[in-house]
Amino acid sequence: MASHRKSRPSGARAAGIRTPALATAALTSVALFSQSAEAAPAEDGKPSLEEVEKKVDALYRQAESATERYNAAKERTGRQRKQVDALLDDVARRAERLNKARAELGSFAAAQYRTGASVPDTATFLLADSPQGYFDQDQLMSRLTSRQKGAVDDYVTQQSATMKKRQEATESLESLTGTQDDLKAAKATVQTKLASARELLSRLTAAEKARLAAIERRQQEAAARKAAELARQQSAAAGQEASSSRSASGGSVSGSGSGTDSAYATKAAKAIAFARAQIGKPYVWGATGPGSYDCSGLSQAAWKAAGVSLPRTTYDQVNAGTTVSLADARPGDLVFFYDDVSHVGIYIGNGMMIHAPKPGAYVREESVYYGGESIIHSVVRPA
Repeated sequence: MASHRKSRPSGARAAGIRTPALATAALTSVALFSQSAEAAPAEDGKPSLEEVEKKVDALYRQAESATERYNAAKERTGRQRKQVDALLDDVARRAERLNKARAELGSFAAAQYRTGASVPDTATFLLADSPQGYFDQDQLMSRLTSRQKGAVDDYVTQQSATMKKRQEATESLESLTGTQDDLKAAKATVQTKLASARELLSRLTAAEKARLAAIERRQQEAAARKAAELARQQSAAAGQEASSSRSASGGSVSGSGSGTDSAYATKAAKAIAFARAQIGKPYVWGATGPGSYDCSGLSQAAWKAAGVSLPRTTYDQVNAGTTVSLADARPGDLVFFYDDVSHVGIYIGNGMMIHAPKPGAYVREESVYYGGESIIHSVVRPA
């Protein structure tokens, strides 16, 4: 049943999209660990903090990727179930019409029995494997009355249409079954990865957890510095653009494109306001609000609040707008991460975004460099 499976984005990049050198946020932090005592192998044979952090981060990444596959399968399941229900309803209506046509032919058979008329044996027709073949003989058809011919034509038409719709319904049910299998597999993968991550973290002592938290703080500080640098670059570029516009218009700012920019800014402000109101709510895989969200559920809900309908998954959201460079990112743009485009955040300016980060975390503001520059996949303007 390969036809129902959606292909995923490959590692190829279009113009303006950065090519990640590393696949996960965990790998981007190896340099930090290698310079710390936490990275040294434990004497008792236990994995080092570096190894634990890498494994946990990789498990969370795999869980998030499986979450997006789950979201895609769940969306397909909903569409296919509606299609199957509609087909089954159609089959039922057609079967009812077929039964009426069969009943009319049956009345002709009863009349033949009562009168002994020498018209073609309608009873034999009703029992035939191929009713159409039975009446394909011209000499038989020529002996039917116009009413009988109409009844035969109606019966054959209804039988053919009903069989066709039954076949369509069967194929749709098979496709739905395949998608449900995908849904179950993705759900099982998420649950397995999260359970493995929890098990690894449960082995850490309080002191080890504290050191791990300190490492994460250092990473966040480094990401904040990168975000500040991006903000300075964007501010400088905006100043240059404004200066050029004033020069080109003889001292007044050009109005070219200002209407479009203003409309986008208005929608983006609504999306950001919604996202900011969700800060502190938990990441829950497959969730679309209002009490919890996964990453794409948050971006979809935020832009819905601005009157813009986005697809459910990161795989589709990345294609639902215009790709721009990170240097040209505006508040409201969607920032996508990783080669498999399995994470998304809502850019709010100054190198920062609002996102639902990962299992066990909460919706928060964070630098777009939270996992290193190499994992940034692309920036998309959705409206």
